[in-house]
Amino acid sequence: MESEALNDDHVMATAERVFGPRFDLARKYYESLATAGVERGLIGPREVPRLWERHILNCAVVAELIDEGERVVDVGSGAGLPGIPLAIARPDLHVTLVEPLLRRTVYLAEFIEENDLNVLVVRGRAEQPGVKKEAGGADVVTSRAVAPLEKLAKWSLPLIHEGGRMLALKGSSAEEEIERDRPSLTRMGAGKLEVVKCGVGIVPTPTIVIRAERVPRRFQRT
Repeated sequence: MESEALNDDHVMATAERVFGPRFDLARKYYESLATAGVERGLIGPREVPRLWERHILNCAVVAELIDEGERVVDVGSGAGLPGIPLAIARPDLHVTLVEPLLRRTVYLAEFIEENDLNVLVVRGRAEQPGVKKEAGGADVVTSRAVAPLEKLAKWSLPLIHEGGRMLALKGSSAEEEIERDRPSLTRMGAGKLEVVKCGVGIVPTPTIVIRAERVPRRFQRT
């Protein structure tokens, strides 16, 4: 029990470091996921003990890859991961959550309204014309546990302007996914493909992200 308490203290100290003066808002999000998120089937009950470490902090540290004031679109946002932790940690960002399922968008809209977050919710699939019109032209598109890399690129690249970046939160297979899908991603206009780690020295397990830039087709490069 003592070691668990020490671990909890460490996680809370890390969360305070990552979220700074908005830590209380991050804690409200944690409490919402642990209660309403589970009740509505957005988060599995077994995930509750590791919500901070595996989900909220895992997403928030990706903010180090995003410049000040950028427009961020989170594709397949689900319960708001990584979009809401990014919006909490970085109030300068303009975040749009794209999610096709009604029950999820209702949950997201309720949390955003209750906590006065600068976040827009768009119901639909990333490839739909209406979503492209409302959310397109972004600087950054994020995704987490949504689809294989090639499919993510098909959804993400059309939503960002040339020079914008796709940030796909992935696991240990990230390098393999890049090598497998590199030819098709290059044809789609994804360049500068690389694997980066976020939160090094901050969170116990750094977040693995595949980063790609949308490049003009005549200048495609990897």
